[in-house]
Amino acid sequence: MIDGTPPASALAAAGTTEQLHICHIVWSFRTGGLENGVVNLINQLDQQQFRHSIVCLTDYDAGFFQRIHSGNVAIYPLHKKPGHDIHSFLRCYRLLRQLRPDICHSRNIAALEYQLSAWLAGVRYRIHGEHGWDIKDLAGVNRKYIWLKRLCRPLVNQYVSLSQENLSYLQQQIKVAAPKLNLICNGVDTQKFNLTARDASALPEILRSSNRVIFVSVGRMVAVKNHPLLVNAYIELCRADTQFSAATALVIIGEGEYRAPLWQQLQHAGLAQQCWLPGNRDDVAAILPGCSVFVLPSLAEGISNTVLEAMASGLPVIATAVGGNPDLIRHGDNGWLVPSEDVAALKQQMLQCYQQPQQRQTAAVAARRAAEQQFSIAAMVSRYQALYQKALTPEEG
Repeated sequence: MIDGTPPASALAAAGTTEQLHICHIVWSFRTGGLENGVVNLINQLDQQQFRHSIVCLTDYDAGFFQRIHSGNVAIYPLHKKPGHDIHSFLRCYRLLRQLRPDICHSRNIAALEYQLSAWLAGVRYRIHGEHGWDIKDLAGVNRKYIWLKRLCRPLVNQYVSLSQENLSYLQQQIKVAAPKLNLICNGVDTQKFNLTARDASALPEILRSSNRVIFVSVGRMVAVKNHPLLVNAYIELCRADTQFSAATALVIIGEGEYRAPLWQQLQHAGLAQQCWLPGNRDDVAAILPGCSVFVLPSLAEGISNTVLEAMASGLPVIATAVGGNPDLIRHGDNGWLVPSEDVAALKQQMLQCYQQPQQRQTAAVAARRAAEQQFSIAAMVSRYQALYQKALTPEEG
């Protein structure tokens, strides 16, 4: 099912059933919040009603693709060259003419332009999702991006926004009409991410057997996630308070350009024995329950899957007050919001979490409750299913 024509069985199914064929267009298909959301959605949608193609503008990670359990999915990399690769639009057009999907669902600005290929290829229903801000445009004010999105607006039948902030941006800046806007928050699998016992955690033994308060973060170690803020805050707290240093630990799970320099910084500070930066892990659900507090220091966010996974795992969350984080975190209830790029505020909140275990536990209970009651994966899938089924009624486009 990889790198080629669709499986014969899938083509036969398309001709003999009423399955909707959805083509997801993404920049690449590797570990990340956006991509993980696509995996969760495909795995949860009814295989009798939907089949899928994933078009990667660049490439994909075969191991990550294996996280999709549905058998009705094909993936196609376009191997886009850096810069303005005009021929990639032609390759996308030809592929879509071959696949003949009912729906093209692009995600973020890198994939938005390829809705032109979808329109030219005759795809009758086109959806675009805004999942967060580009690192080059954290405030959504880049005039080039705004005009590009406005230019592509007639190509899109329906928009999906993950956060209220981004919904307002689409309506006010991009001038998208309200009937074409859909607010669909990410959902979390509360059965996979749950309150398993701490001693069953996949943390290293030296941390698992300790009584330390463990601060944890999960995400790509790239500029927009701003892990240096967290590392700097932790180092400064440890230097200022030896008791804090002796009673806490720091775990950052994820791969990226910042991993090596941040690890070197922690080693230089003499904190290597109480820190763990293992890179990407497939067992995050088994790691989180052994931790104490989740920290998200991002410069920008849509709706963070990792925050939802932490909440479902019974962890209170400290997050920067950006993007969709205020949609998830109720300050003082299931977690705390701090200003972006404010190391003093982050230090104060981390110290408070360490000093007040009862407050930490109360917030942990509220976090799990919010994950179960407000952010279930079933609710997310139901909303996407209703949106996709609009393709059956062309007059709504």
